This record gives sequence, structure tokens and C-alpha cells, in this order.
Amino acid sequence: MQILRMPVILGPDCLSLQMGKDSMDKVIVITGGSRGIGAATALLAAEQGFRICINYQADEEAAHNVLEQVRALGAQAIAVRADVSNEDEVISLFQRVDNELGRVTALVNNAGTVGHKSRVDEMSEFRILKILKTNVLAPILCAKHAILRMSPKHGGQGGSIVNVSSVASRLGSPNEYVDYAASKGALDSFTIGLSKEVAGEGIRVNAVRPGYIYTDFHALSGDPDRVSKLESGIPMARGGRPDEVAEAIVWLLSDKASYATGTFVDLGGGR
Repeated sequence: MQILRMPVILGPDCLSLQMGKDSMDKVIVITGGSRGIGAATALLAAEQGFRICINYQADEEAAHNVLEQVRALGAQAIAVRADVSNEDEVISLFQRVDNELGRVTALVNNAGTVGHKSRVDEMSEFRILKILKTNVLAPILCAKHAILRMSPKHGGQGGSIVNVSSVASRLGSPNEYVDYAASKGALDSFTIGLSKEVAGEGIRVNAVRPGYIYTDFHALSGDPDRVSKLESGIPMARGGRPDEVAEAIVWLLSDKASYATGTFVDLGGGR
């Protein structure tokens, strides 16, 4: 006997409840979310229905500018100052997210730094340690505290982590900032190892590797016009935009990338 199944049509109230549930279930922490790639990711995440935590370390005005923009898009959002290379501050950051947004389901490890163009034999210990703390220690600490909320071992229901690496991790950046490239190489290794460690717990871990992107990040290297100067050497003959990187990040976070883990998306215009 054939059984006919009629489609279930939800009324407006049921639809709004379901949409509200989906929105509640999508809570994202974006480190270094006050500018550049982090800010672009926050704006796109707002359009996708995430509740958003914009983490920043110093520039409160920039962070609250992004906060106003994502709230204008209808997102529930907070901005939280924290040095994510300090575990006490990471703990406080995630506790605020727990209390004000809910259990985190997505993490974007975007905060990063770089030193002025330099050879290795000119680098100070202080410079190297600062880069390693920000670019390696911080994402590991944030991933730890995200997993404590995402993993079923800790009462979670899975989640997704995207690390923002760099094409420098495979090019090495000789005569520029080998220390920065090395830190991103470490982040790549961390991405691979963690992705395998938590794959059976419903947590996906991936990375994007941007190249020359038009952000004020390059001012940290002492050359704010660096992308414009070097874009003629890029196969695509142009620098990238923060929103182009954000699109890849949000895709990796989404169910559309449900079978991707330990994956790297290069966004270097062919470099």
C-alpha cells in the first residue's frame, strides 16, 4: 500500500520560532574583529544570522564601529576587549559570550601581528616572542576554550573553527619577516593536528591563507602601501579585499562545507 506524505507547511509563528532557534544556535567569536578581515567576517556573519562577539585588544572605537554596523544588520552582538594570548583574559572572554550570547558554535582565530621588514639576524627576542604569542599561542588558547564548549565530551553539540593563516606560511617571506611566516606555518600544523583530534566530536577545523589583502595590517610592517606596491607581481595583478576572505571563512563555517576539515583555502591571487 502506498502511503502519501503531505508536506507540512509551517505558519508564520512556527517559522519565526524556527528561525529564532537557528539564530540562537549560531554563536561566533571573532578575534581581532575590529578591522580588516575580522570586521568583514563580522558583517557577513551578521547577514547569516550569527550572534557575534567582536574581540579586540586596543582600538575600542573601531570595535564599537563594527558593533554598530552588525547590530544595524539585526544581529545580536557584543564587543569584548581581551588579549587572547593571555589565558585569564580568554577565559573571561568566553564567559561573557556564555552569559550574553550563549554557547559558542563558531570561532575565527583572526587576531595577528607582524613586525617591520627585517632579516632574522636583525630581530630581537621581544619581537619574535610577541609574534609567536599573538599568532600561535592565542589561537591555541581560543581553540581550547571553544572546544570546551563545542565538544560533546563537555556537553556541546559540535562546531567549526577557522584559523586565519597566510600564504607566507608556504612562501617563507625571506628578507621581510621570516618570524611571521614561521608563526603561520605553526598555525597550519595546529590546524591539521586539531582537525584530526576533534573530527569525531563534530568539530571541523579549517584555515584560510590570505595573501596581499588591502587592510591596515600592513602598517604594522612599516609599509601601509605595501599591497599597492607589490600587486603587479601577483598573477591576478591586484590585491585582495577583506570581504573576499570573509566569504571563504563564512563558507568554511557553514554546513555547505560540512565534509571539509583540515582544509586550507588559499586566497593569494595565484601566489
